[in-house]
Amino acid sequence: MTNHSKMTLSEKTARDWLNKRGVKIEDIAELVMFLQNKYHPNLKIEDCIENIDRVLSKREVQNAILTGIQLDILAEKGMLEEPLQSIIAVDESLYGVDEILAFSIVNVYGSIGFTNYGYIDKQKPGILEKLNDHTSGKCHTFLDDIVGAIAAAASSRLAHRAGSEKYE
Repeated sequence: MTNHSKMTLSEKTARDWLNKRGVKIEDIAELVMFLQNKYHPNLKIEDCIENIDRVLSKREVQNAILTGIQLDILAEKGMLEEPLQSIIAVDESLYGVDEILAFSIVNVYGSIGFTNYGYIDKQKPGILEKLNDHTSGKCHTFLDDIVGAIAAAASSRLAHRAGSEKYE
C-alpha cells in the first residue's frame, strides 16, 4: 500500500482527481488482473495494486493524468474553443491525441506496454466500459485512455519483474 505522507503534491492530486472522476485504484487493479491472470495464475489483487502504485509514482504519469483530466473537465463545462470543444466532447474517433497522451504512460515500461494498452483499449473491460458510456453526461475522452494506460503500464511492470525473476 502506498505511503501517502511521502507522496508529492502532483501524485496526491493525480490520485485525488482519478477518485473524483469515479476511478478507484481497485478498478485499475481489476484491469491489471484482466491483462495478467492468464500469465500469472497466482496473481493477487495486492500485487496489482503495488504495481499501480509504482506507476502512479512516476512524474510523467502524473503529468498525463493531470493534463488529460483537466481537458475532460474543461470540455464537460464547454470551456474549450471550437473546434476542439466539439472534438473532445464527442470523443471524435480520428482525434487521437487522447491515445498519444496515454502512450506517454505506457512508454515508461517499454514496448510490452503498447501491446497491453492496445488490447485493453479494444476490449474495454470493467471501468473502461463505464468510462466509455457517452450517455452519462460526463466527458472521459482522455480519462478512459489514461486508465487503460495505467493498467497496461502496471501489467508491463509486473511482466518485466516476473521475467527477470526467471533468470536470477
